[in-house]
Amino acid sequence: MTVRRIVPNIQVEREERMRTSRDFYGLLGFEDVMDMGWVTTLASPSNPTAQISLFTEERTAPLVPDLSVEVEDVDAVYAQLSASGAEIVRELRDEEWGVRRFFVRDPNGRVVNVLTHLT
Repeated sequence: MTVRRIVPNIQVEREERMRTSRDFYGLLGFEDVMDMGWVTTLASPSNPTAQISLFTEERTAPLVPDLSVEVEDVDAVYAQLSASGAEIVRELRDEEWGVRRFFVRDPNGRVVNVLTHLT
């Protein structure tokens, strides 16, 4: 399995906190690379795989995941985790913004968004 990047997801309480958080991480060198209103992803311009996502909510799933892991083949990872008995929190599906993903709970109770970008 190839991991392409890991992104911590931070849930923010209100839209004003989204702005404050964006400003804070901007001071650390992060810049906006995606803004869908309810989720914003910030990345380092010198290392685009160094990212943080800020969520006010999760619009297509039951909860905001704790982190996102982009993999090369999400279907293979889904099959492997399902066969292992891991708790699938949200089934595998394609999203309108061009990713295929599912959520799984790790042994510590953290929810992981596992995804692949569709081409």
